[in-house]
Amino acid sequence: MEDKKIKYIAVEGVIGVGKTSLAKKLAERLNAKLILENFEDNPFLEKFYNDPIGYAFHTQMYFLMSRYKQLQEIKQIDMFHDYYVSDYIFEKDKIFAYLNLQDDELKLYEKIVTLIEKMIVVPDLIIYLQSNVERLMKNIRHRDRDIEKEIKEEYIKDLNEGYNYFFFRYKATKVMIVNSAEIDFVNNETDFENLIREIFKPEHSAIEYYNPVTIKAAK
Repeated sequence: MEDKKIKYIAVEGVIGVGKTSLAKKLAERLNAKLILENFEDNPFLEKFYNDPIGYAFHTQMYFLMSRYKQLQEIKQIDMFHDYYVSDYIFEKDKIFAYLNLQDDELKLYEKIVTLIEKMIVVPDLIIYLQSNVERLMKNIRHRDRDIEKEIKEEYIKDLNEGYNYFFFRYKATKVMIVNSAEIDFVNNETDFENLIREIFKPEHSAIEYYNPVTIKAAK
């Protein structure tokens, strides 16, 4: 079943969309090396949610360097895994930077990114989990993380728009945009198996859309 041309899969999406849960399940299924974003290790993140202007640059730079260090692992030969699965891509850092940083901070950020991004391995396929603000906020409230309690709906709305803008124009590798608003890849095995088949089909376009709800209705 597995298409060996796809070795490195990245799952992306807005806070609360379920990218980490899906990445873990994919990694288990494929016996992949799993790379997860260590957002809880960022000492500035909770402060940022309370004071976005005051802590945006600190938060951004910590994430930038953490992501860079983590993704260097993909350059190493791994004799025990055929695949890599991550719950983020390095380039997504820019979405948050352009949304949160002031002009002078952004100029410094861009200089640093330009120096290091060329050393990052690009995924063979990005799974962009797309959802709506209502579903995202429901998921965030349901998981009830202390660090996320100050997240505002307006911020998620802006972030959702930023992600859509970014991925609709992304050119570095193939992107599969998945409508995840009405389905459950983690707890519904049928949804998950259908997604696996879609990931490892023989060919992918540069950008394509997978709408499981439409497929279900057609059956």
